[in-house]
Amino acid sequence: MLVAGASGVLGRRIVQQLVTRGHTVVGLVRGEPAGATVRSLGGEPRRADLFDSNAVVQAAEGCDTIIRAATSIPTKVRTGPADWAMNDRIRREGTRSLVAAAADGRPFDEDAPPAGDPILASALDGERIAREAGSAHGFDTIALRCGGFYSADGWHTRILAESIARGRPVLIGRQSPVWSLIHPDDAASAFVTAVEAPRTGVWHIVDDRPVPLVVFLGEMARRLGARPPRRMPRWLARLFLGRYGTRILSSSFSTSNARFRRDFQWQPSFPTYVQGMEQVATAWRSEGFPLRGS
Repeated sequence: MLVAGASGVLGRRIVQQLVTRGHTVVGLVRGEPAGATVRSLGGEPRRADLFDSNAVVQAAEGCDTIIRAATSIPTKVRTGPADWAMNDRIRREGTRSLVAAAADGRPFDEDAPPAGDPILASALDGERIAREAGSAHGFDTIALRCGGFYSADGWHTRILAESIARGRPVLIGRQSPVWSLIHPDDAASAFVTAVEAPRTGVWHIVDDRPVPLVVFLGEMARRLGARPPRRMPRWLARLFLGRYGTRILSSSFSTSNARFRRDFQWQPSFPTYVQGMEQVATAWRSEGFPLRGS
């Protein structure tokens, strides 16, 4: 459980009672004094600015319940609107951040509203353009939204493998996002299946089981005979990867192929990352990739 405002008058009591009842409690804090308070109560402090929704999403990783006990009640007798401004901001912006944390990483389907991610905006525009043209000119439009690609010949997969082999950090922060993946061989088969039985709609093309990124990269490291993947702090990731790269490697996207399987009687050849990574590792071994000591 995540408690925002865990070191406050109300929050301290919530943390203490939850811990007493056997719950694992994460307290959202901004600094060490509050962190020490949370630890003294038996909770785990995680630092994040309540108004930084991305940071709150990361702090809430693994929590199934979120409690907003954060306030900023003025500590003086005579108050005006300005004195209550921070409390109002906590109630509005703070709640929006916590709602984003509650939604992030949870499974979503084709009916879920699109995420407000600038990287995805052009893909959604492409779907809209095709859909509008199909409606105007009378042809079927199919939108297949693929999960994260990984393959022996994929540039991003190879960069991750090289980084792991060299002992470079590839994970961000302490918490791991959860990804829905798809091997390109299976993505291609989904496109072929769809064009052979055309209809109009949107389908998600992923394998059968979402996986925490730390587990997926751990499997990659094992196949390479390398050490488990290292982590880096968020500030360092932003320095080297930029804001968008950091966001991609720290955001969850967990969905299902259930609708496509049902509507097209399709199933992936690589049902999970385990089978897929076996094929990838076999291909890499045959070409001597990655080069040791490179």
